[in-house]
Amino acid sequence: MSDQPVIDTPYTLRQIEEMLGLSRSAVMGLVNAGFVTPARGPRNELRFSFQDVVLLRTAHHLRAANIPTKRVLSSLKSLRERLPAELPLSGLRIKAVGNQVAVKEGDAQWGAESGQLLMDFEVAPASGQQGSVTVLSREASSAPVAAAAKRPTPAVSAQEWYRRGEQLEGEDDGGAEEAYRQSLALAPDHVYAAVNLGAMLCEAGRCKEAVEVLEQAIRQKPDEPLLHFNAAIALEDLHRRREALARYEACLKLAPDFVDAHHNAAKLYEQVGDRQGALRHYSAYRRLQLAANSET
Repeated sequence: MSDQPVIDTPYTLRQIEEMLGLSRSAVMGLVNAGFVTPARGPRNELRFSFQDVVLLRTAHHLRAANIPTKRVLSSLKSLRERLPAELPLSGLRIKAVGNQVAVKEGDAQWGAESGQLLMDFEVAPASGQQGSVTVLSREASSAPVAAAAKRPTPAVSAQEWYRRGEQLEGEDDGGAEEAYRQSLALAPDHVYAAVNLGAMLCEAGRCKEAVEVLEQAIRQKPDEPLLHFNAAIALEDLHRRREALARYEACLKLAPDFVDAHHNAAKLYEQVGDRQGALRHYSAYRRLQLAANSET
């Protein structure tokens, strides 16, 4: 057995939040949507690689710019294949050049095909912290959007309210909740406003309200697996296990490769005494984990 330290996935969820300046619900929304597949630590906690740091930040920019999910996934796949496993000493700069994601490492620069983009940030070593990184925003191209989110006009759009909610999370949760509700009032089918609001409410112990928000969103977007998944988590917290299982199964019917849905469903089937159901989902979970590891 090798005594070489494992450095592939050194970052915890809390470190990811701090480095990227994103709320936990925003990070988990990106994870649950399949933009990255973090590993599991010895206590089943999520562990992230340097590549995950870059991909999460990129996915957040593209999603905020309303890039279609399929295009985001295509761009991230190309980006993942070319990113180094660890941060170079010179750091990296990721920005939009026309309709390409351009990555600059030292004097070298390469592009990954994407769509309309609004992004520009640097990933640099954090001084005095070995193995840590710092993400520096350089978002000149998206400044008008950010400014609109901070200073809403009387005709604020649903997307602007959503962006404002993301910015307020962790600093003014009451304001963030109001912003997400305003977003949903204007666009009841805004998936990420519903997901973030549901996560916020659950974290505050208001899971019944979270279920109501997510069920309303499901009526608008019944084919969105992420809504079913998050509703299942809220239902679990309310100990409504059979309803939660129904939501996990609905999620997996739409997205059979949703790894965390298999994992959660397996544990829940085990809790209700359905060993066959637990085995079925544990088997699918392990198969998908092995497939993901073989691709890295």
